[in-house]
Amino acid sequence: MKQTTVNWRVYSLVQMGLINRIGRGKFIIEKKGNFIPDVSPKMKTIHHKLIKSFPYLKICIWNTSALNEFMLHQPGRFYLLIEVEKEATQSVFYFLKDAQYSVFIEPTSDLLEKYAPKEKESLIIRSLVSEAPLQSIKGINTTSLEKMLVDVFCDDVIFPSQQGAEMRTLFMEALNKYSVNENRMLRYASRRGKKESFSKYLNSISNLWQNIKLADNL
Repeated sequence: MKQTTVNWRVYSLVQMGLINRIGRGKFIIEKKGNFIPDVSPKMKTIHHKLIKSFPYLKICIWNTSALNEFMLHQPGRFYLLIEVEKEATQSVFYFLKDAQYSVFIEPTSDLLEKYAPKEKESLIIRSLVSEAPLQSIKGINTTSLEKMLVDVFCDDVIFPSQQGAEMRTLFMEALNKYSVNENRMLRYASRRGKKESFSKYLNSISNLWQNIKLADNL
């Protein structure tokens, strides 16, 4: 069989949903859905205000509560993350502050611990990493599962509740439940300067998952 024929048949199977692509040259037969985070009314309102005032700004907005689906222990405090191009972070910060939102910009862990209000949800402005894997839900640019997993691995300031054993649980649940593109994660991890360490961690999670599957089949 010619290589072009193989490529076309693989493409056809992907289009029919009979196999899922999880990386370059990697496919699974098991049918898995795509992760779609919740878009709350508050997110819609903030997104609308920002687009109206900054019409050419690239924005990613999502809530850390989206991680709860994959976690064993549920945190009591969440952050609404607003990621924009680096040169616009200050402008967006002051715009939302003037609009009476509780908002922080690129906070440290000490700052969040000392000054984050007792309310359940605060806004955090962060720089949007170029070529971050995003998706559009209801006209709003938000996170993909690939971006979310890499962010948790790379940032223990915003995601302290998702570290250690909880991160292993989070990764295993996410990879088991949804179709995840490994190449997209590795490219994004590379943009964040953590490709090598993230790749090692991802391999350890894959090996752990395979051992669990093997034990279940014995």
